[in-house]
Amino acid sequence: MKAVLCHEYCAPRELVYEGAPRLTAQRGQVVVSMKAAGVNFADSLIIQGKYQFKPPFPFSPGLEGAGIIQALGSQVSQFKEGDRVMVHPMAAGAFAQELAIDTATTWAIPPQMEFHTAAGFCVTYGTSYHALKDRAQLTSGETLLVLGAAGGVGLTAVELAKAMGAKVIAAASTPEKLALCTKYGADETINYTTEDLRERVKEITGGQGVDVVYDPVGAETGLAGFRSLRPGGRFLVIGFAAGGVPAIPVNLILIKRSSVLGVFLGDWIIANEDAARDNMEELCRLYVAGRIDPHISARYPLQRAGEAIEHVATRKVEGKVVLDIESAESA
Repeated sequence: MKAVLCHEYCAPRELVYEGAPRLTAQRGQVVVSMKAAGVNFADSLIIQGKYQFKPPFPFSPGLEGAGIIQALGSQVSQFKEGDRVMVHPMAAGAFAQELAIDTATTWAIPPQMEFHTAAGFCVTYGTSYHALKDRAQLTSGETLLVLGAAGGVGLTAVELAKAMGAKVIAAASTPEKLALCTKYGADETINYTTEDLRERVKEITGGQGVDVVYDPVGAETGLAGFRSLRPGGRFLVIGFAAGGVPAIPVNLILIKRSSVLGVFLGDWIIANEDAARDNMEELCRLYVAGRIDPHISARYPLQRAGEAIEHVATRKVEGKVVLDIESAESA
């Protein structure tokens, strides 16, 4: 089989596309013939050694994808060969024609969902649903501010929050991105390159602030988002796409009586396998019912994975970028 491989920490376009050993399923694993993979901002960090885990070299990037089970390891009873699945490898590996993965991070996909949709589904929707439902416990009628709202996870947060009955304020950097957010259900929008984020939130909320902030951006934008919370509000730490961690003063947490909540989907799935499966099944039901509609803005062949990662890393992407693996040259 062939894979996109990282032999040493490098820039996206320094990744290589080459032959790799065929895989076998170990105990509790399945081997998936990959059809497509989702590209995430974290992929750019992993290949540079800047992420919270560092796979041993050589490794294939890729934290999510979809395909067909071609082999079962021992003690696997919930799947069979030929099942269509989406996967979330904990230590990367999805940018390859084959993936060996534990069943804890493998989920069936509905017949209505095609592989390219499923490939970019579990990390973005899984992260946002876990963040809003399990961590923030968002309720109908509350107000949510989404930063980076047109990006991969941000757009899913907008969509899911509306499905949960919340009022959504979407903040992004261009009119085009904000138009997409409105299409996906945002009640109000803020262009934080031309408008003062805090002042606009005050205007929209009548000076009350928001109940929950969803922050995949970090840096000064994240700090402005935190300062926009109402007393007793919740701040969801999703990531740091802007390249910096927001310097939130601890005294503000005290004064605002706020909660700062970390969201790390991978670790939570391993510790809560049944709850994670319930979440994924509920997300699939929402998809089948037409209540969520994943937005794929670009598709690249597997051979151009480096270019796709670079595209996502620029933060100019709307929704998801996916890789087409099914059409890749065979080994």
